[in-house]
Amino acid sequence: MIRRHLAIVAFAVMLPACASGSDQATSASSPDAEAAAPVGVSELVPVTYHLGLPDWTPPPLEPASNRLNADKVELGRRLFYDVRLSSNETKSCASCHKQELAFTDGLAISPGVTGDHTPRNSMSLANVAYAPVLTWGNPLLHSLEQQALVPLLGQAPIELGMANMDEELVRRLEAEPIYRDLFPKAFPETRGKISLATVVRALSAFQRTLISTDSAYDRYRFGGDVNAMSDDAIRGEALFFSEKFECHHCHNNFNLNDNMMHARAPHPEIAFHNTGLYNIDGKGAYPPDNTGIAELTGRPEDMGRFKAPSLRNVAVTAPYMHDGSIATLDEVLDHYAAGGRTIKDGPYTGVGRDNPLKSSFVPGFDMTPQERADMVAFLTSTTDQRFLTNPRFSDPWKQGR
Repeated sequence: MIRRHLAIVAFAVMLPACASGSDQATSASSPDAEAAAPVGVSELVPVTYHLGLPDWTPPPLEPASNRLNADKVELGRRLFYDVRLSSNETKSCASCHKQELAFTDGLAISPGVTGDHTPRNSMSLANVAYAPVLTWGNPLLHSLEQQALVPLLGQAPIELGMANMDEELVRRLEAEPIYRDLFPKAFPETRGKISLATVVRALSAFQRTLISTDSAYDRYRFGGDVNAMSDDAIRGEALFFSEKFECHHCHNNFNLNDNMMHARAPHPEIAFHNTGLYNIDGKGAYPPDNTGIAELTGRPEDMGRFKAPSLRNVAVTAPYMHDGSIATLDEVLDHYAAGGRTIKDGPYTGVGRDNPLKSSFVPGFDMTPQERADMVAFLTSTTDQRFLTNPRFSDPWKQGR
């Protein structure tokens, strides 16, 4: 569930987005999509900082008020891995976003500093700079700067638990010599002031550098390396983009999702979908604490609509779905082949295939054992080992640097 604190933060910051009243899909190929035009698009500019992008990759956008620079990125990296950003100094951003797991955490839902658990699965941060909306089910969160406040300050659930601890946060960071050096370099316009505002700006800057573009699939499809993918993965790609499997309708851009904005396409593509994961009452109901964007829109037809995640590095980001309720890629394929999940007992009993609110892109399909193996091979080909091990993204405190 997007808890009340998150809703208040989002509505306060993003009220103009709600006032537009738009409820049309931003993509003609997504009839079940829900649009949410981001505020301040005119304030976004192409990233000019060197991200090591290949020629085929468009530069992402960034706020003109928070341009990337090397010192800010390094500061953000240190803050990302720093447990001083949690109330009891036991957790950091990296606790829920581990590099070797494409910045997920391998858990269905994640514990905060008090033992509270997030209601949703930790999303990958790979290529998050291209995301026009953030998190699984909040069409109002459009910037990393806004999103960072949620784990830091949120109280339902408590994640890092830093609400009402601004002064303590500043005191902790001012005591670290590295920060006393980095903050002035990163933010000369504020004379290096250490504050919640500069902390979230630095965190956001580091996250915008988390670029993944060097998988076997990237090298084959976009880089022209005909030997980069195996034959079974190539067959799986053909199936993935076929009308039989229908995957490409929700996973169709170079990030393999349908939420995208960048310098070459500054008008955002935004969509949310119901995949028939639940059907508790036979009328389309999802678990009451996880209803998708319906929690914010109040529209019955938005029940169960969540953002389609990027499938980059998907082989290392299990468990799957917004609540981490599917353990393996094989089980994910079973879910889509069935046209929705059937739960036979327990509080969520229901036949997802019969969910009346389900996307038309989840009709179900027959799948041979060879097709299953080919699909898994293709999905595995999106793993970017350089991204998972790049020292530019790793924990600087462990490195002693």
